[in-house]
Amino acid sequence: MRLAIVWTILCKELVESLRDRRTLVRLLVIPVVLYPLFALGMSKLIGSEAAAREARSSRIAVWGELADDLRGRLESAGKIELAPWEGAPDDVRAGLLSGALAPPPGPEVEARPERGEGDSEGERPRWTEPENPVLAAARAAVGERKVDAVLVPWPTLRAELSRGGKGAVAIYFDSVRADSAMAEARLEGALRRARRAIVAEREAARGLPEGFSIAYDIAPRDVAQDSRKVGQLLGSMMPMMLILMSLLGSFLPAIDLTAGEKERGTMQTLLCAPVRSIEIISGKFLAVWVISLLTALGNVVSLSLTVSRMLPDVMVVDPWIFALTFVLLVPVTLLFSALFLALAVFAKDFKDGQNALMPAYLPLSLLAGITALPVVELNPWTAYAPVLNIAVLIKALFLGEAPVDLLFAALISSALYACLALLFAARVFARESVLLGGQESARAVLGLARRAGGTPTIGFSLAAFAGVQVLFFYGSLLIERASVAVQLAASQVGFFLLPTLALVVGFGYAPRATLGLRPPSVRGLAGALLLGASAWIAIGGTVLRWFPPPERFARELGELVLLGGQPYPVVLLLVAVTPAVCEELLFRGLVYAGLRRAGSAAAIGVSALLFGLAHGSVYRLLPTFSLGLALGYARHRTGSVLAGMLLHAVNNGLAVSLLYFKPPWTQGVMEGEVPWSLTAGAVVVSLAGLLLLRSARAPEEPGAEARDEGGGDGGGATAV
Repeated sequence: MRLAIVWTILCKELVESLRDRRTLVRLLVIPVVLYPLFALGMSKLIGSEAAAREARSSRIAVWGELADDLRGRLESAGKIELAPWEGAPDDVRAGLLSGALAPPPGPEVEARPERGEGDSEGERPRWTEPENPVLAAARAAVGERKVDAVLVPWPTLRAELSRGGKGAVAIYFDSVRADSAMAEARLEGALRRARRAIVAEREAARGLPEGFSIAYDIAPRDVAQDSRKVGQLLGSMMPMMLILMSLLGSFLPAIDLTAGEKERGTMQTLLCAPVRSIEIISGKFLAVWVISLLTALGNVVSLSLTVSRMLPDVMVVDPWIFALTFVLLVPVTLLFSALFLALAVFAKDFKDGQNALMPAYLPLSLLAGITALPVVELNPWTAYAPVLNIAVLIKALFLGEAPVDLLFAALISSALYACLALLFAARVFARESVLLGGQESARAVLGLARRAGGTPTIGFSLAAFAGVQVLFFYGSLLIERASVAVQLAASQVGFFLLPTLALVVGFGYAPRATLGLRPPSVRGLAGALLLGASAWIAIGGTVLRWFPPPERFARELGELVLLGGQPYPVVLLLVAVTPAVCEELLFRGLVYAGLRRAGSAAAIGVSALLFGLAHGSVYRLLPTFSLGLALGYARHRTGSVLAGMLLHAVNNGLAVSLLYFKPPWTQGVMEGEVPWSLTAGAVVVSLAGLLLLRSARAPEEPGAEARDEGGGDGGGATAV
């Protein structure tokens, strides 16, 4: 591909698009009409969500001792589930039981001591509680979604109620979370009703000592900081606005650069020029993407300046949040630009292009819009949903609650969808008949016809990986309640192995050539064995020494691979052998076979990167990528996937065996402290394994991948 020609086409398309008044007018007019209509629909959705929230019970942690009659009244209030000491740290629990932790003084204690029950609860002043251990622990418990709210009956409550005095309770909740705010409202209402009953019993039994008519103070305390309150407001509207504007930024240019050119008769002239189809699609795609990206950038900058101007000094939003928001919009604009460009090329004129793109535009708009619902947030189910994942990730950033693993999953899935859209656009533009206005079936355009042997193309392998990865992610969520052993076996066999075999057989590729089912040489097996025995320690002593994962993550991963105390043969089978077979057939089989068309270095590097990304954790990316490079090199030098399976199984088996038996001499190794002497020895053994692999005879000859294409369509890198 000649970059100079791509640059010329890019400049031409940008100039023509920006001179078109329709592009500028619709970018300004459409949002003004769209937002009010969308708000009407959202109001109905919010109403249905409020009804569903009302039907759910609230889980309340009780940190302290409640009087029996008060507990009974709360439990009988309905939709309140009490959880004694749930989420309470040991030091806080000990402090509350001993009386060392007392309620901090506040306006709810000092103001109007003679206030009667008829006074309005809404007149009570809300205040910011000073930082203290109870507040910090309650914020953590509510923030981690262990409970919806925390009820703290202070140590003197039981004694004060028994003598007819005034005790105190506190309700800690998060006003940003709708479920937490609902829990606070329910609990405060139940406490008020219980207080009225206590007062009535006192009045019937005796006179009125000091504080008798109040019984206890209820102190709702909002643990949400000002930054979260601002984040809730911005996070509910900014993702929708930014994504909708990015949609519009690519919608019109994509139509103009494809269907518009057909209408003007300039597409035929461009096809007659001495340029390749990949150069045409690259120039046009970059032009659409630049316009969409500039639209997103302009909106982010404008909104950031508006927010900073309107908010008071005490509620400042960090500029890096807006900068990161723009970065998150990059894969979204890539997806929109590629998808709209591929769909618009089927249209005959500008009007037909609008009709062609609307079926894609409306669902994408809806995905961005539902982010405004309080219940829609970043979680494992939304992290892989296209467009929605970036929208909820932006929302989570403004709320300050974006877990690293979910952030990583959202970015990876967005990159996968953008890659699929690019492959689709490249495939469409490779069909000259479509560019000239002809009609072809979807099966022919997508290249879904069955092959008669050969190996897959680059596009097919990448699309297969994306599909298998999405299937694995959501399939794993469906079986998350099963035991760890069942989850591992089902995910490896059901979400890796079976889809891989189904794709190879279903599309008619040659299984032996595609999956590398050839016997490796003795040197190749010996090299793989040496690498498998040393790679784990070598990586642990180098990569993990410089980029160590969090201690908690390493500990949980170590416990996870032991499968909850399963027997050693079961652990070895499920953690070492099964992944070695299932994952290698996908990554060093189907994926590697397609990437090999771009050269062995690209096949090894990209398959290793995808292997690392598939493990779904930013902390495991570098170690698994490093291992993937060794696995890819074994596949390249031996021409067989069996060498990689042996390397993979020995590597996992050694790590699992050390974790299972925990011999005394490995204590430092298992804690991530690999001595330099052991690291050096493992590196030497790994180099010996690489030298053996280097000298192994590969049964595949250079260029075999091109001859293996067989019944392929010859689309090369542009084919899907």
